[in-house]
Amino acid sequence: MKNCFKNGPIKPEFIAESIAHHQVKKNIGAHQIFLGQVRSDIINDQEVVAIDYSAHEEMANRAFHEIREATFKEFDLTCMHVYHSIGEVKAGEICLFVFVSSKHRKMVQKAIEYLVERIKEEVPVFGKELLEDNTHVWKENK
Repeated sequence: MKNCFKNGPIKPEFIAESIAHHQVKKNIGAHQIFLGQVRSDIINDQEVVAIDYSAHEEMANRAFHEIREATFKEFDLTCMHVYHSIGEVKAGEICLFVFVSSKHRKMVQKAIEYLVERIKEEVPVFGKELLEDNTHVWKENK
């Protein structure tokens, strides 16, 4: 079972390298990428400056694995990569990177929506929104 967690934010260089590694796979005709970014929402008149993500990693990785397998069964995909941040991610930084590849664009478009929705609903990852006054509130998935 793959570890889908990255400590801290997911760096743009990591995303670029992931894309570059697929240039040698000549049976791929389309890629679709979803990037989740921390927003600086206003909660109780305070700006969100970061989210501190936590999870029971073994349980969450098992859920990622089950969703990944179900997605491969549902859609004709060539590759799939899912990474989620653990720890603190500042507003503006990337916290979720989902990357799917297939022979055809319609397949990746449908697969990415299916995959991201299942991740948000089923994977036990928790976010504590850190506010500018050093208080925090637990994040609700929307």
